Amino acid sequence: MKKALASAAFLALAAFAAAPAQAKDWKTVTIALEGAYEPWNLTKPDGTLDGFEIDLAKDLCGRMKVECKFIAQDWDGMIPSLNAGKFDVIMDALSITDERKQVIAFSKPYAATPASFAGLKSGPLATLAGTGTTVTLTGDAAHDKPVVDKLREALKGKTIGIQSATVYTKFLNDNFKDIATITEYKTSAEHDLDVTAGRIDVAFDDDTYFTSAFAKPDNAEMMVVGPEIVGPIWGEGEGAGFRKADTDLRDMFSKAITDAIADGTVKKLSLKWFKLDVTPVSVP
Repeated sequence: MKKALASAAFLALAAFAAAPAQAKDWKTVTIALEGAYEPWNLTKPDGTLDGFEIDLAKDLCGRMKVECKFIAQDWDGMIPSLNAGKFDVIMDALSITDERKQVIAFSKPYAATPASFAGLKSGPLATLAGTGTTVTLTGDAAHDKPVVDKLREALKGKTIGIQSATVYTKFLNDNFKDIATITEYKTSAEHDLDVTAGRIDVAFDDDTYFTSAFAKPDNAEMMVVGPEIVGPIWGEGEGAGFRKADTDLRDMFSKAITDAIADGTVKKLSLKWFKLDVTPVSVP
C-alpha cells in the first residue's frame, strides 16, 4: 500500500547496515509492525497488537510451524533495524518497489490496494471530477497524463497532506509539488486531523486506511474525493520484508502466502479488516 524508501543516501545506509549471511533453523521469528496503521496493524488499549497483518502473520506462522513474536517499531527506523538484526521480518503495509529491492528481499505480495484523495463532505472538493470512479495509472507519463492533468487542475493552489516516506509521497511530489502545497506528517492520523480542522484541503492515502479512518466519529465528515487510483504505479503490491541473506525465511513466507491466497484465507481476512478484497490478482 504505502511505504517507500526516502532517498539514495538512505539506501546506501541500509545496505551498509545489512547483517552478514548465516544459516538458521527458523523455530522463532520476530515480526516488526508499526502498530499505528489501522486496520493493517494497530495497538489496542491493553498494548497488544492487532489488525489484518497480525491475523495474517499468525496464520502464516501456523502453516510454517514456527513461533512468531510481534514488536512495534517506528517506521523511520524500520528497514535499518531489520538489516541490523533487531528483528527478522517487516509486515507493515510494505510496498514492493524496485528501489527497496536494492536493500531488502521480499516475499510474494499478500495484498494489492488502491489509493485516493480524501476531503470534507461539505468542502469544495467533494464534487471533484472522477469521484466514485476507478482509474488505472501505470507510471508511464504519457499513459497517465490525462488523469493526472485533470487532478492537477482541480488541486492547483490547494494543500495536500501525506504521511512522509511512503510510495504515495513520491507520487504527490512528482506530480503536484509545483502547483500545490504538500504537507508531510509522521502518521496518517495526523493528516486526518488537519483535514477535519480545515487546515489542509485533502489527504492522500491508501483506500484500506481510509475505510477504517472514516468509521471513526472524529472523521465522520471525511469522504473520498476524486477517482480511486489503482495499477502498476503502486508496484507489485504489499509484501513481507527480509534481510537479503535470509532467503530461506523469505521462501518459507512466500510458500505460506501462496497457500493462504489459494485457500481463501487472505480474502477472508481482508474482508474482515478492510471490507474489500485486497487479494493480489496473481501471485508471481
